[in-house]
Amino acid sequence: MPVTRHLVLPVLRTVPWGAVGAAGGAGLLLAALTRTGETAERLTLHLLRAAVLAFAVGLAFLLDDPARHTTSTAPTPRPVRTALRVALAVPAAAAWWTVALLLVPPGVRPPVGDLTLEAGAAFVLAVTGAVAAVRFTEATRPGLPVTAVLLTTAVLTMLLWPDRWALFVPAEDERWAAAHDRWAVVLATAALAGAACATDPLRRRVLRWTRP
Repeated sequence: MPVTRHLVLPVLRTVPWGAVGAAGGAGLLLAALTRTGETAERLTLHLLRAAVLAFAVGLAFLLDDPARHTTSTAPTPRPVRTALRVALAVPAAAAWWTVALLLVPPGVRPPVGDLTLEAGAAFVLAVTGAVAAVRFTEATRPGLPVTAVLLTTAVLTMLLWPDRWALFVPAEDERWAAAHDRWAVVLATAALAGAACATDPLRRRVLRWTRP
């Protein structure tokens, strides 16, 4: 525990807050558009979902670390350092989501609990993607490829996902409750996958030839 406490400030400095902040700012601008007129109010749910996706993109950069390979022999295990980065991002994500919701006029604000479930699932998926990239690749900056996968998956889900398993439904749709049951499954699955991947990266075995 004392070692972990001493890591807080160094890890805090290495988190790519610029990328997270830029994505968060873009998301808040999208949320603020819900206040600009009747047309925007009708698009509130779409704008909020777009805002969530924007912030999730920022979280995909959370584990970017140019010095990743130089710290592979650090006494503190990588899972601890990864968990610390995630823990530092949680309050920022909670604060961002609170502000985003407050930007939406109360009269047109979608069900907060259900939409928070969607946001949580998107955020966890983004971080899990970054954790998996660190686990299975040598990339020091997994943010960009994870972002590409995240955006592609979001678009394909909206366009091609079977209607009977729909996730992105309007608030007035009778499938709203069932869709959020599925969002809960997505969140739990992503969290479990992230926990499973949050171990030291696989190392290639090097066969050494020794003379008899």
